[in-house]
Amino acid sequence: MHRSSPTSFTSVQKLLHWSMAVLLLAMLFIGVAMVATLSRGHGTLVALHRPLGIALLVLAIVRIAVRLRHGSPPLPPAMPPVQRAIAKASHLALYALMLAIPLLGWGMLSAGGNPVTMAGAIQLPPILPVDVRLFALLRALHTWLAFALFAVVLLHLAAALLHGLVLRDGVFGAMAPRRGR
Repeated sequence: MHRSSPTSFTSVQKLLHWSMAVLLLAMLFIGVAMVATLSRGHGTLVALHRPLGIALLVLAIVRIAVRLRHGSPPLPPAMPPVQRAIAKASHLALYALMLAIPLLGWGMLSAGGNPVTMAGAIQLPPILPVDVRLFALLRALHTWLAFALFAVVLLHLAAALLHGLVLRDGVFGAMAPRRGR
């Protein structure tokens, strides 16, 4: 099994990272559009949002397992301890939110008595009993954590650009897709 080199993540880790980045951004925009419209497109957005959320949950679990197996390249030795702590905390926040948000969505739908429909007629089982108050609480939490995820993603993007364009310290390159061979 290929292990990550001292300066780069594995190709599987990169594929998971960039695939999830695209899906997460799509989900954030779909979610905002979904709650902002009651047009005919609303049903389509909901039909996209639910299975994509479950797909992201599965990918997050796979990503965590791959990360535990392969680790990550070390941060640059010159990086100040405060920045190291922020990097670690922001990654933990990303992983926690990537797990929590889809689980809250699934729980919210369960509490609202709504199925999580995947492809065709495939439905996931409810994970919580029907309860209107719980539905309202979970809906609010799902929304607020989605905003938190958007903020953390923006910070992550800003840090990636800082490392890639200004510091050029190899941090961005460790996750950047490989060009040529």
